Amino acid sequence: MTAVAPRATDRRQALETEAINALRVLSIDAVQAANSGHPGLPLGAAPMAYVLWTEFMTFNPQDPYWPDRDRFVLSAGHGSALLYSLLHITGFDLPLDEVMNFRQLDSKTPGHPERLHTAGVEVTTGPLGQGFANGVGMAIAERFLAATFNRPGHEVIDHYTYGIVSDGDLMEGVAAEAASLAGHLGLGKLIYLYDQNEITLAGTVNISFSEDVPARFRAVGWHVQEIDGMDTNQVRAALAAAQEETERPSLICARTTIGFGSPKADTFGVHGSPLGPEGVAKTKEALGYPLEPAFHVSDEVMAHFRQAGRRGAELQDAWQLAFKEYEQADPDAAKALTLALDGKLPEGWDSGLPSWEAGSKPISTRKASGEVINAFAPKVPNFIGGSADLNPSTNTQMKNAGDFGNPAATVDPSAGQGLSGGGWGYAGRNIHFGIREHAMGSAANGMAAHGGVIPFTATFLVFADYMRPPMRLAALSDLKAIFVFTHDSIAVGEDGPTHQPVEQLLSLRAIPKLVTIRPADANETAETWQIAMTLDGPSALIFSRQDLPVLDRSGARGSVANGAYILSDAEGDLDVALIGTGSEVDLAVRAAAMLAEHGVRARVVSMPSWELFARQDEAYRERVLGPAGTPRVAVEAGTTIGWERFVGDNGAVVGIDRYGASGPGGKVLAHFGFTPERVAATALRLLGKDDLAARIGPQ
Repeated sequence: MTAVAPRATDRRQALETEAINALRVLSIDAVQAANSGHPGLPLGAAPMAYVLWTEFMTFNPQDPYWPDRDRFVLSAGHGSALLYSLLHITGFDLPLDEVMNFRQLDSKTPGHPERLHTAGVEVTTGPLGQGFANGVGMAIAERFLAATFNRPGHEVIDHYTYGIVSDGDLMEGVAAEAASLAGHLGLGKLIYLYDQNEITLAGTVNISFSEDVPARFRAVGWHVQEIDGMDTNQVRAALAAAQEETERPSLICARTTIGFGSPKADTFGVHGSPLGPEGVAKTKEALGYPLEPAFHVSDEVMAHFRQAGRRGAELQDAWQLAFKEYEQADPDAAKALTLALDGKLPEGWDSGLPSWEAGSKPISTRKASGEVINAFAPKVPNFIGGSADLNPSTNTQMKNAGDFGNPAATVDPSAGQGLSGGGWGYAGRNIHFGIREHAMGSAANGMAAHGGVIPFTATFLVFADYMRPPMRLAALSDLKAIFVFTHDSIAVGEDGPTHQPVEQLLSLRAIPKLVTIRPADANETAETWQIAMTLDGPSALIFSRQDLPVLDRSGARGSVANGAYILSDAEGDLDVALIGTGSEVDLAVRAAAMLAEHGVRARVVSMPSWELFARQDEAYRERVLGPAGTPRVAVEAGTTIGWERFVGDNGAVVGIDRYGASGPGGKVLAHFGFTPERVAATALRLLGKDDLAARIGPQ
């Protein structure tokens, strides 16, 4: 009897099954080797990850930073073993030894994905919901760059943002905020696969989550499909349909089986615990995969996966040729786009920034900030951002720069909808984030991670609490996002203690690698923006609500870039150093004048940034603050905690360690002792002049 050759379709199906199982087995072997990790998601989500990465995503493993690549976000970062398996098997710079070294110290495969640590990882994920919102920011960046720099016949920016999100992601409030924003903006090139396994770490989803997710997303303007996520044909069809939908972001609700093939499949026991040697063996057996050796991938499967990377390399070659044609068609646009993608600022971007004469009309640093922004923004076409519905208060609106939004949306400027001039569309640079601080910060991180843009956000300082997770992740990930905060102290006044920040400055300074700057006047504000725009990582800029005097800096030694500098000095030997930030620097200036009347030589130090000051050498720090043992008084309208590192053992702090009160800002400040008299009296007590201190001001 003549043997019948197997049909090609049968072999393709067998190869697909083996390839999917290779992802599963690499993942569970990695988790087992570490005896730590989450095997459930990789076992269940492998089929849709396989289809996405081999058939739909465009990427080049040899150049992970190709600007027009598709972006992929594993928002469910606990399933990192799946991502590392994908990166290794598709040809990124992630050798098998690194997969085998999963979750070990100094490996390229940490417990949750980390940007800049592992080639191919776009954003740091793990805190649930953050990746979801990061992807929204990436999609915003793609649409903005395309609308700004593409030209007819030259679409050099044209790619998708994909992601795998989980039940846990969708429970987090930040995902709801970000989903609402994405639907409103009509981000049609954002496509999420929802790994709907209906299991969490502690049990089945229905013990805490019973909403109709598809209905919720349809209600906020998403294109929604519901499929069997274990069926690759359904995944293919859904991804193709999502690509066809250009007006709405897409959510593919894919019902999957967590821990597929394992003894603990479809139970919460497989979410976050290794399967154990016996469980791994039984899973491989159920999948029909060789039990030994561990981490086995056949040559045929490896070659099959790497076809996607070769296809991406060919597409990148074609893109580079297209970019040369783009350069010829519009050299100026091409130059500007290249600068933006390289993360460089245009030459002369900060020329012509405003400056203010000492003693001129007082101006709040938020208003000065607005003037500075509108001086440099026309020269930096990729500077983009906005506020949480607070532009009139934060003064961050860019004039005539347009508003970022869905061009298909009906917006009537005459209806008082706050358009800044310059039109409405994806080339607009003013983003109306809405009252969604958490998503705003996380989207800004996604924009920064995408590249090509310099994103900023703005809200009141007290609401920094709503944004702490993205600011921490921005610092952890070295993302150049600029977080603007106004209304910086109890001087907010009548809105009362709910809106008067006390502990927020310290909380920002506690975030490693976040540079916090609180300028004292308009001229320091201009310097603050120059610094923020040139930093490699994130910054928090803190501005006042109330008007502040323009300080006399004619005798200054140093600048804002040093973190702290001598604003004014006394003649002769130093008696005491008065250190202030923000609005309290003027208090120190006035207190120094009072002390001079009594023969006390006081130096005034402006210290807008602890972090920048800490970067200076010890000799500079001592020149500014005086040698160890110098009496020092720090004054800041915030908590006193932390200032001991600067005032030393022979120092004091004028601050506030309780909540504020409602009333006119100036009266609130005076009520809580923020007066030059109190600062001077505090210095006198340090110098042992208690009687004189008692006559001048309160303790």
